Amino acid sequence: MQGEDQPTDRVRLPKSLFGALLPGNRSAVRLAITVLNIGTGNVFKGPKLLQDNGSSVLNNRMVGLSVGQMHTTGLSELVEITFSHQRQPSNMILTCVFWDVVKGSTGDWDSQGCSTELGDERTICRCDHLTFFALLLRPILDQATAQTLTRISQAGCGVSMIFLAFTMVLYVALRLSLQRFKSEDAPKIHIALSSSLFLLNLTFLINVGSSPQGSPASCWARAAIFHYFLLCVFTWMGLEAFHLYLLAIRVFNTYFGHYFLKLSLLGWGLPALVVIGVGSSNSYGILSIRNQENRTSLELCWFQKEPALYATVHGYFLVSFLFGAVVLALVAWKIFTLPSVTAGKEQGQTWKSVFTILGLSSLVGMTWGLAVLTPLGLSTIYIFTLFNSLQGVFIFCWFITLYFPRQSTTASSSGTARLDQVHSVSQE
Repeated sequence: MQGEDQPTDRVRLPKSLFGALLPGNRSAVRLAITVLNIGTGNVFKGPKLLQDNGSSVLNNRMVGLSVGQMHTTGLSELVEITFSHQRQPSNMILTCVFWDVVKGSTGDWDSQGCSTELGDERTICRCDHLTFFALLLRPILDQATAQTLTRISQAGCGVSMIFLAFTMVLYVALRLSLQRFKSEDAPKIHIALSSSLFLLNLTFLINVGSSPQGSPASCWARAAIFHYFLLCVFTWMGLEAFHLYLLAIRVFNTYFGHYFLKLSLLGWGLPALVVIGVGSSNSYGILSIRNQENRTSLELCWFQKEPALYATVHGYFLVSFLFGAVVLALVAWKIFTLPSVTAGKEQGQTWKSVFTILGLSSLVGMTWGLAVLTPLGLSTIYIFTLFNSLQGVFIFCWFITLYFPRQSTTASSSGTARLDQVHSVSQE
């Protein structure tokens, strides 16, 4: 094919394959390339397509390869099949498969021995054997699973909103009854995070539970508001980590004039600037998720341009999460190296230290970090959805541990003014 225009669909057979099939003085071998349309009937369907709801063979097209009369397997040089196709929806994934005649009672699709190189308008399959090949098109999340995850998120957000409301009411009650709550900054930071998380859950329920149909301006506004409160949550989680760093790691020379005012300007102002920038680039609008038949299965007011999404959501979150993870690791290291812990002077000291770290992790947003595990499988997606939607419950439990009913404890406003005080919160 060198020096010639390569066709969009093609098969490349390695030279070593023919060397093994042409012993002696034979100069030719029979090569068969079969292209089948399997759209009608039940042949070449198999249990896999029935189990994976929404899966199908791309374009109902299958390619069969055979050379000579030998059953060819375990090739050192791989066979390469290139399939051309239209650009697929973002919620669908292509996988190279072959028809395994010995699988099950009638045969089934399998991917063992094949690798998939994805492209926008072509996919390359490389396999170590010859048989019938195809591209299996399946949804990343089928419709039933997506509906289940949505219901879990909605239920978790609703429960979190209730407990976040309890947290804010408790803060108001303590502020009215205790003089020190009027001057301490840490409870204010906790409440700012709780408020932003409450508003994020509210906008999420509104955005998911209502149709995006309407004027483009209203959809733009809904996407921008949801994006704003999402960034506010990320920012306040980062500020929680910053406050924890000052009180537990740096400890000395931590006074800042108008400290909470400056944090508020950053926590509520920086996300506003980002949203204004994204809005001016016309990145908000209706996001359509389509199925394998190119029909719209879900519409949501969100981002229309992926670069803006990656930069202002994924990148923004990554910076906040990594900073919080580093600070939490340093605090954990200091807590577990306290003399009272290493000497084992109190029974159950280690468990109390673990609970302290878990409480602090709810403030710096470690549950959001479960998102990096979601590519491992569907079970991790369920775990992330459940735990992340219940962050408000975890914050309420930590707030209760800190400030109620032992309001007169020696712990600082965040329970972390000194490292020994951080740890003492879990001991009282």
